[in-house]
Amino acid sequence: MTTEIERKFLVKPELWLTVNKGTGKQYVQGYLLTEPGKTIRVRIGGDQGFLTIKGATKGISRSEFEYEIPVADAEQLLKQFCAALVAKTRYEIEHKGKHWEVDVFAGDNEGLVVAEIELAAEDEAFELPDWVDQEVSDDERYYNAYLSARPYKTW
Repeated sequence: MTTEIERKFLVKPELWLTVNKGTGKQYVQGYLLTEPGKTIRVRIGGDQGFLTIKGATKGISRSEFEYEIPVADAEQLLKQFCAALVAKTRYEIEHKGKHWEVDVFAGDNEGLVVAEIELAAEDEAFELPDWVDQEVSDDERYYNAYLSARPYKTW
């Protein structure tokens, strides 16, 4: 088990367009379970499949168990057990010695762009890139599990 310590931010669209992003990676994911305090996610990213179990969020931390699974298994799980899918392109960007992941959502969540930074400690210092906007770490609407059931376009 690991502990995920993550902060989420919205992105300033006009500045995001100017960022040297490189090539993004396509992801599709769905949820086998979404209950208060726990989620079980199936994800395909590129040529890899994953099963991820996350615990309750406390502050910006939560327990996380992630296991690589065969892509064919992930495809079957998504098809047979996930009512709704989340599709996105993830860009990985280094800024001032920190690793950022920026998700540009597609489908029913198109128009939403969220930047995430994983930290070693909740109070770890970091500098925000100029293209980062409002923090939404405490807003459950920006969690992928929420977006799978209540897509951005319905807000």
